[in-house]
Amino acid sequence: MKRFFSILIITLSITISSMAQTTKSVWPVMEKQMKPWVRWWWMGSAVDEKNLIQNLTTYQKAGIGGVEITPIYGAVGYEARYIDFLSPKWMDMLRFTVNKSTSLGLGVDMNTGTGWPFGGPQIKPENAATKLITQKYNLKEGEKLNEPIKVKEAKQEVAKLQALTAYGPKGEILNLLNQVEANGNLNWSPNKGNWEIYALFAGKTRQMVKRAAPGGEGFTLDHLDKSAVNVYLKRFNDAFGNKPQGIRSFFNDSYEVYGANWTPTFFDEFKKNRGYDLRNYLRELVGDDGNKETIARVKSDYRETMNDLLLNNFTKPWTNWAHQYQSLTKNQSHGSPGNLLDLYSAVDIPETETFGSSYFPISGLRRNKEDIRNVNPDPMMSKFASSAAHTTGKKLVSSETFTWLTEHFKTSFSQCKPEAEQLFLSGVNHIFYHGTTNSPSDAVWPGWLFYASVQMNPTNSLWPQIGGLNNYIARCQSVLQAGKADNELLIYWPVYDVWNQAKGLDIALKVHDVDDWLHPTPFYKLATSLSKTGYSFDFASDHLLSQSTVANGLVKTAANASPYKVLIVPQCEMMDLNTLNKIITMANAGATVIFQELPKDVPGLNDLSVRQSQLKTALGKLAFVGLTDGIKQFKTGKGQILLASDIQKALTYKTIKREELTDSGLQFIRRAITGGKYYYVVNHTAKAIDAYLPVNESGYVLFMDPLNGTYGLAATKVEKGQLKTRFQLKSGESIILKITKAKPAVTNLWNYLQAPGTALAFTNPWSLHFSQGGPALPADQKLEKLISWTELPDEKLKSFSGTGVYTTSFNLPAKNAKEYVLSLNQVDESARVFINGQEVGILWSIPFEAKVGKFLKVGNNTIKIEVVNLMANRIRDMDIKKIKWRNYHEINFVDINYKDFDAAKWDIMPSGLLGPITITPYN
Repeated sequence: MKRFFSILIITLSITISSMAQTTKSVWPVMEKQMKPWVRWWWMGSAVDEKNLIQNLTTYQKAGIGGVEITPIYGAVGYEARYIDFLSPKWMDMLRFTVNKSTSLGLGVDMNTGTGWPFGGPQIKPENAATKLITQKYNLKEGEKLNEPIKVKEAKQEVAKLQALTAYGPKGEILNLLNQVEANGNLNWSPNKGNWEIYALFAGKTRQMVKRAAPGGEGFTLDHLDKSAVNVYLKRFNDAFGNKPQGIRSFFNDSYEVYGANWTPTFFDEFKKNRGYDLRNYLRELVGDDGNKETIARVKSDYRETMNDLLLNNFTKPWTNWAHQYQSLTKNQSHGSPGNLLDLYSAVDIPETETFGSSYFPISGLRRNKEDIRNVNPDPMMSKFASSAAHTTGKKLVSSETFTWLTEHFKTSFSQCKPEAEQLFLSGVNHIFYHGTTNSPSDAVWPGWLFYASVQMNPTNSLWPQIGGLNNYIARCQSVLQAGKADNELLIYWPVYDVWNQAKGLDIALKVHDVDDWLHPTPFYKLATSLSKTGYSFDFASDHLLSQSTVANGLVKTAANASPYKVLIVPQCEMMDLNTLNKIITMANAGATVIFQELPKDVPGLNDLSVRQSQLKTALGKLAFVGLTDGIKQFKTGKGQILLASDIQKALTYKTIKREELTDSGLQFIRRAITGGKYYYVVNHTAKAIDAYLPVNESGYVLFMDPLNGTYGLAATKVEKGQLKTRFQLKSGESIILKITKAKPAVTNLWNYLQAPGTALAFTNPWSLHFSQGGPALPADQKLEKLISWTELPDEKLKSFSGTGVYTTSFNLPAKNAKEYVLSLNQVDESARVFINGQEVGILWSIPFEAKVGKFLKVGNNTIKIEVVNLMANRIRDMDIKKIKWRNYHEINFVDINYKDFDAAKWDIMPSGLLGPITITPYN
């Protein structure tokens, strides 16, 4: 008998071990970078070991993978706890944080500064952000200037005169800088005619670091000047003792260096890179009157030089500096006055951001007008960051996520989900919450808060169930970080069309300004059209193409990047001659190139007529032959160039298949892995989808549900050589497909729901008990029907934020269906469900459903549902009672429109379990 039980135990152990191995082979092994990370605000850097341990342990238990330290201004009344940035004590706290995080399996990133943008006390005026200041003078024949040429703008004592250019009546141009005496007097007068004189000074923006922490106050850095960057980084070298600090990645926020459109070395850099002297074109540089074409060309050259300076004097040196400390760089390039693709590509982890909220037609998704900003995150904007990573073979693409998703304290997990999914679909696979604040245990509720976050803080009443959202994101990212991006098209971004504008000076390509620089372009319209049709793609810059190669007819942008089947050039006015020649060379080497239209001109001013003639000659050699459907072809070497205004017709001609599942409204992104592919598929439509849909891959199809971790073999069939998979997704749901050539070890089939029976209604009363929250725990309640707990007689419930526990029982006469589905319908805002003492899971997102057949039994069943609501009602009550809870230095606290925050005027938010709740059998 003992031997029998020994064999039985061994057999069970082997079976359990085999099941565990199967599970591990289905989902990638979870690593910390797959979990969501948080931007971690250190207010006043008022941190200590006890609270650091408490906060980090709390984050780790909730499923957070890492923190990104950004010191900022502090809370009023806690000044004695402030620690100066990079002081010995601050460095002790940093090392303690890194060591504790490492022991917990957390990663640590760090802002290379405080607040934003980079700057601080080490930046003296000579290294501070610089702007050009121009002054215009008029002189007639024989006149002398009756005033010294000195800068007139206030507080510009350090401004230096760098150019003085005179324009005569007959087109004369004179450089008069050497005619200016030490006292500023101009020792020159015109011989005849009326002259215009332009003076250019290198002045200072005087911008200070925004939201600076103690010890981080000071002028903003001149990012365009390498020596200034070295001065800035030396402070870190001194604090670090030139030794690695265990930082995974150094971070730089979006480029918000306002008005910094110059640097003292600009003239020299311009002449070296553009080939002519900008001093002769001051009138065109600062104005928009006159020859619009010349002005636009000069300004295009100016903008390209801004790009060169930012890339070569800041972004690359900063990344090289980080590598010396065995760390990476993570950079938000948007907002920069340069080519975003090249700037993103120059760092290790390109980072985009979402600001505001998107509209999704998901059934039941809350979107109250008063709680959202009039800003819609654009997936195409996010693809600039992901394209930079994909084309250079980098693994991670991060995002500052949920910034101002809704008004403070009103953001639900269900609202977070589609916004995160939209990022995943655009290629992001490393989400950072914006954000959580390091708050000490003695800070009264709601603790310390940052003014622009969704408050992913442990004091948030939703926090007890944040694991539902965190686990979902982690499962998605475990797949989206696997293998390589699998995009068949490479689309050229015509940056010179953006730069070739007579209006303005520098052009900061901001997330908030896509209506100006992105949306009106043929490039954007083509990309959105191809995406909706089911094609997947990345964007390419001129520089990327210059480094690309062709092998076996495919475009290779980097050694470890996936190759592309087709290079597409959208309609553009301007193209650099080197880029055109490179594209033709690539086609000759075997690539397929599709032009929507041929470029019409070259950018810039230098040697213009020569370059225009060369462009015309190059284009003239493209002897296109008409094919069909408006497609023309030029064969060259091993490849070809197609010319087609309808790009999709050209792709069809080349048998480049689109993913037809998008016809149903589903969206997808693919990853290529050894032996197969992953598909991440999302239903953001208003309808449920249950249909066999085609996928452009063959093999065995395994469904993996990132919401709960379940998996099974999908139903498939082959029609006319095309694999079709049965999708069953309700509005708001997602699924992962793992398609492999080899048969998977998994044998269980995916649990499709078919033939619903009569739903079981809950008729017994509910008991409602409040387990945690505040400002005070309400009394227990008996409910004959489910309504918002704010509508119950107890006045405490109108202001209560926390957890309410609902319990009841129900009778199941027979258990003869294949599956049973619990539907909670309306939940405000998240629910953890237990049936017969067993945890079903956290239902935190639309449609708030779960398959519960395995938890049910014949006869009497018990159900317990722990519901957490928003912080909003408690904050509202505090503002009505004028209880002071927001008291910070600097910006203090603002609402979603950056006005003074006041929740007293809010309506009460519904809370709890509203239902109706049903259990539906499926056969």
